[in-house]
Amino acid sequence: MENDGAAKPTLIGSVVRALELVDAIGASSRPLPAKHLARALGLSLGTTYNLLRTLVHEGYVAQEPDGFVLGAGHPSQSAAQPGARLARVRAALTGLRNELNAAAYLSCFEDGEIDILDIVDGPRAPRVDLWVGVQESAHATAFGKQILAALPLSGRKDYLDRHPPVQLTPFTVHTTRELERRASLSPAVSVEEQEYSLGHRCIAVPVLARGFTGSLAVSIPADSRTSPAVLAGSLTRHAQSLALHLGA
Repeated sequence: MENDGAAKPTLIGSVVRALELVDAIGASSRPLPAKHLARALGLSLGTTYNLLRTLVHEGYVAQEPDGFVLGAGHPSQSAAQPGARLARVRAALTGLRNELNAAAYLSCFEDGEIDILDIVDGPRAPRVDLWVGVQESAHATAFGKQILAALPLSGRKDYLDRHPPVQLTPFTVHTTRELERRASLSPAVSVEEQEYSLGHRCIAVPVLARGFTGSLAVSIPADSRTSPAVLAGSLTRHAQSLALHLGA
């Protein structure tokens, strides 16, 4: 009896499903929870957890509090893919949060806008409630101020013309002239004292790499006794390491 077609390869279903999980995680710019992965790939939650447990053990995937990201053992860590960048960023932010016991934020300037790439917080280091959109409040946040300070004067003017500063709290600096003055005073560190949210202080430093203009920041209670200078020192060290990874 003749064979009407080429012989089909023998596939191991669990390997195929594991690879599909890794591909889905690597293509995402955010951590993906197991339930999301199970729904997206049509797998049972039990199967998804079993596969993820193996992938985590082998280093291809890492588990974070809000989902799964690529692990250090995945070969794409050296590639400029969203998932690979997220893994590097998440590791840096997690280290910063653990060291300072403060929520950590990474933001960037891209296509003329300021965006938050990732936030890492925890029960003892809660994030600030972002009750106003990033674009409308960049002038009132430390990471926004830091990115604006890194832009050339024309770029800063263009951004503020498109996003006029408004007063969010009694402490918000919302005049363009004063924002310009402060941007020129300390380009290496930006401090925000209850300008975005009452009861919170935020400190940010630049993260500058090839093709990347960003800011690394932490938020702490306004009554914290930790000095901004101490925080800025740790932030700068982490920002320099992060810039090397992002520019690689």
